[in-house]
Amino acid sequence: MKKMLWYKKIKMFFMDHWGLISIVFATLFLIWIFIVLIMRLDSYGRNTMLAYIPMYILMGAIQAIVFVGAYLFFFSGGFSKLKKNKVKTNRVNVKFSDVIGFEAAKKEAMEVVDIIRDSRRVKQIGGKLVKGILLMGPPGCGKTLLAKAIATEAKMPFISMSGSEFVEVFVGVGASRVRKLFAQARKLAYTEGSCIIFIDEIDVIGRGRTFSYMGGGEETNSTQNQLLVEMDGLESSAHNIVVIAATNANENILDKALLRPGRFDRKIQITLPTFEERKDIFKYYLGKIKTASDIDVKKLASYAKFKSPAEIENIVKEAALISTRNKKTLVDMEDIAAAMDRVDLGLETHLTMTKEEKEMTAYHEAGHAVALYLLHPTDEIFKASLKSRGGALGLVAHSPKEELHTQSKETLLADVVVALGGYAAEKIKYKTTSTGVYSDFQKAMQIANAMVWNFGMSNKNFVGDFSVIPKENMSSKLKEELNLETMNILNDCLNKVTNCLTKEWNIVDDLAQELLKKEELDFKEVEQIFAKHSKNKSSDTLEQQTVEGNTKINDND
Repeated sequence: MKKMLWYKKIKMFFMDHWGLISIVFATLFLIWIFIVLIMRLDSYGRNTMLAYIPMYILMGAIQAIVFVGAYLFFFSGGFSKLKKNKVKTNRVNVKFSDVIGFEAAKKEAMEVVDIIRDSRRVKQIGGKLVKGILLMGPPGCGKTLLAKAIATEAKMPFISMSGSEFVEVFVGVGASRVRKLFAQARKLAYTEGSCIIFIDEIDVIGRGRTFSYMGGGEETNSTQNQLLVEMDGLESSAHNIVVIAATNANENILDKALLRPGRFDRKIQITLPTFEERKDIFKYYLGKIKTASDIDVKKLASYAKFKSPAEIENIVKEAALISTRNKKTLVDMEDIAAAMDRVDLGLETHLTMTKEEKEMTAYHEAGHAVALYLLHPTDEIFKASLKSRGGALGLVAHSPKEELHTQSKETLLADVVVALGGYAAEKIKYKTTSTGVYSDFQKAMQIANAMVWNFGMSNKNFVGDFSVIPKENMSSKLKEELNLETMNILNDCLNKVTNCLTKEWNIVDDLAQELLKKEELDFKEVEQIFAKHSKNKSSDTLEQQTVEGNTKINDND
């Protein structure tokens, strides 16, 4: 088998470079003839000829350079030739063990590898080999890494291109590049036995085709048409070529012709990592840096809900930079918390606030924190801070303890209660409020409005999604009743949080004073304050809820 591959490689070398080899032999033949003829001349003729030779060589060299340049540019691709620095034909050394997270997608990928390895058995029973695989999922989840792992595990050479590399202003260039890409893959498959083509961001050239008599979108259409033709040719081809494409977009955006059987009919959905997978990802990237013993991977994985592996890697790298700037030898939880804030909320801005303004902000955030800790059924505090980030004077960051994917009425009401906690604390302490409640009011009203208008969660049981009904078709009485229900929810939640904060004002006061002293409190420090007042989140309030686990931030603008 190896001898056969070497023979094929030598044959392919001559096929690819026959022009150059022919030129070399012709040149050597002409030089031999020239030497033979010049030796037959007398001494005068020989000297004259030798005197003219340098000029002939210079003129010939100039003509050759012009001809070769034109040939390489126009006849070897011109504008349509592939950019060599963008094409990787070497095998990549990425194994499935190097791909951390999304275990379900890895299992599907392993099945594909098994099918490729057992291609002879599949053909024997009359089955068809996998020719097109579509990797779908959010950005930063490792679609390219998974494609490389498939190539490594299947022991196939790997050619990678991005969808944007097929797009040019010149008509026909994209289609020409598709032809050249598949021609290169066939050569590799001929010499190596198989090949994988990976096209990243396939949606650039794979969107639903548009047909217009004005010719709009004609270039993209021709590029996609050529891709469809080349993929159809894979079924009848003896070469084992597999095309893997990746996209962040919904598959409905792609042209239906791309997704039909025989093309990208095998789809692998790559989702954001689960809690256990995030723990493994944190362990992997934290293992590359020097860390302190207080790193709580479980707490980090809990707070980093719905973050991609790329985002987690960025957080760890940012934490290492912060630790270096602070002249530490080890990365600790404080550095990682600061990195999360910087990645999620941006750089800290140092604002000059009066003593009264800072104190009011502290009580505002303390109101959020107490309402969250005592009244929210599923969420827990990650940190409370008076540091200004992203235009907010302070914040209370929190996230659900468990990854859940829908929201119950009780959880939405709790979100409204927590959002109004800052307003209630200001009102109790100062008998007035500030403009810092602006974003809190926006959030509370959006949730309450959606509960009534979209989710049928009003107390009067207005069932249905009223937002689909055109406003001009709704009676003014119905709209008035729906809006009144929204205000009733807001007022009920405000009364609930006001009563709670009034009853537990000692905790609010302690939290505000600690925030004024330290400017930032992590989850352990917040829990210590509640423990001092013998207040623990009772287990009966942590009942199973179906709530979407987005990390939430209540801030003071």
